[in-house]
Amino acid sequence: MSRKLFCQISPTTYKISVKKCQLLRHIQDWRSDTVFASHKSNKPLPVVIYRHKSLIRRRLGNVDMDLQENKAVNLSLAAPKVTGILIRPGETFSFWHLVGSLSAKKGYLEGLAISNGQPKRGTGGGMCQFTNLIHWMILHTPLEIVEHHHHDGMDLFPDFNRQIPFGTGTSIVYNYLDYRFYNPTNTTYQLITYTTPAYLCGELRATAHQPYTYHIETQNEHFEEHRGIVYRCGEVYRRTIDPRTGNCIERKLIRRNHARVMYDTSHLTVMHMP
Repeated sequence: MSRKLFCQISPTTYKISVKKCQLLRHIQDWRSDTVFASHKSNKPLPVVIYRHKSLIRRRLGNVDMDLQENKAVNLSLAAPKVTGILIRPGETFSFWHLVGSLSAKKGYLEGLAISNGQPKRGTGGGMCQFTNLIHWMILHTPLEIVEHHHHDGMDLFPDFNRQIPFGTGTSIVYNYLDYRFYNPTNTTYQLITYTTPAYLCGELRATAHQPYTYHIETQNEHFEEHRGIVYRCGEVYRRTIDPRTGNCIERKLIRRNHARVMYDTSHLTVMHMP
């Protein structure tokens, strides 16, 4: 039997480990020469680069719907902390630098969180949906993603009104698992984020049009069984298009999925592998 990690010994040691990770990230950022985006504008920039919205209340397996209701509250508290942010040339966007810690004192409720590949309740749960939306918009730009974590190796819930390809999601934990992107261009970008009763909405705006457009596509998506375990497989590509000619400038693999399916697969078409 393998020895337990310090964080696995007890709830107390887990909390100590989390605090240690948070402190180390604070120190790392303090020592870094990274310029984090911090300036906002109430006036939207003139050019709309991309718009997206995601349904807040989704049926996720057997997860209690009260967590979806609480997520709606959590997202409504976090969205105003991001909206209007300007990401100027040379600056880096950090989700946690803007949103900050999530606590009951700030009004956050228990929502769905993921820990060790399993769903659980956690104060402020549901923020992954926020960074999922931001990430999807950023994939349609030349902005450079410098920190991005996945729910690696797990397909936790069956699809329900899925709008974006599997494998383009994010995993975040305050503050040491962040979502960050860098602006290497000469253009200033701006995020507009807000909630409606049904949706989390986002707009990515800029001071100028982009020279290229970007399309995300999937290929070879399927489920396969190997030694009694079902996996979700496939690739996600990003195509860079010259809008003047319609020609594809680049086709880049951005994600190869091989995720263990954690729900009932009896309704799926599954390829049986040797």
